[in-house]
Amino acid sequence: MSSRHATPRPAGVPPMPGRNLKALREAIAVHAPRLLADFDRHWKRDIADTYDLTPVPAFMARWWAEYALARDPRLDARVSDLEDRAAEADDVAEARALLEQAAHLRREAGQTEPGQ
Repeated sequence: MSSRHATPRPAGVPPMPGRNLKALREAIAVHAPRLLADFDRHWKRDIADTYDLTPVPAFMARWWAEYALARDPRLDARVSDLEDRAAEADDVAEARALLEQAAHLRREAGQTEPGQ
């Protein structure tokens, strides 16, 4: 395990579930229920209704990162703040820097391992 992933989970933040769709959906339902309708709608639209499993890895990656952020209110608020500030920035370079910070935090969240 790299040191990047060894960062202790903040108190009160639930661990990441097993890396499978059922466990992820259950974790979202319990710890981030505000995401559940979008998760289900996305699944139905892009996978279930198309009878195509090809996009499942991309679906899983997206929702893994979304849940990793949502389960940690402080991290979620930080990313939202960066994105909001970028939307309001008058300077393109400033907006780009803020979005890069937000994207970095999203990537890091998406790399969180089960149990962390």
